[in-house]
Amino acid sequence: MTDNNKNNDLSQDWYKFAMMDINAAIHLNNTMTPKPLEIICYHCQQSAEKMLKGFLVSNSIDPPKIHDLPLLRIMCVEINNDFEELYDICKDLTPYGVQPRYPNEIEVSETDVETAIQNVQTMIEFFETQ
Repeated sequence: MTDNNKNNDLSQDWYKFAMMDINAAIHLNNTMTPKPLEIICYHCQQSAEKMLKGFLVSNSIDPPKIHDLPLLRIMCVEINNDFEELYDICKDLTPYGVQPRYPNEIEVSETDVETAIQNVQTMIEFFETQ
């Protein structure tokens, strides 16, 4: 298997995991009472992170082990300037990568959850056009 095929396979794995995260977020949002707001937002951040890392892998870049979406987005911009349009989404989702995993670290509302889910859905649409 060539490196390019290996990168494409690994990139697709990243995307599959990203889709599992957003699907988990949507499922939790639609079925749990009370809604685990922080965990839903965490899955949204993870979905976005995995999409960005998958793009880097597809371009033969080993992504850093970080949760900083703006930094990952900058790395993607260096490959494709279209990623500039994800600035606000990445900035908004980044806090959910670490803080929601610990008590009293971040206040999350149902509006935040809806926005986080919508942001990831916008990213999915973006990636589908790339």
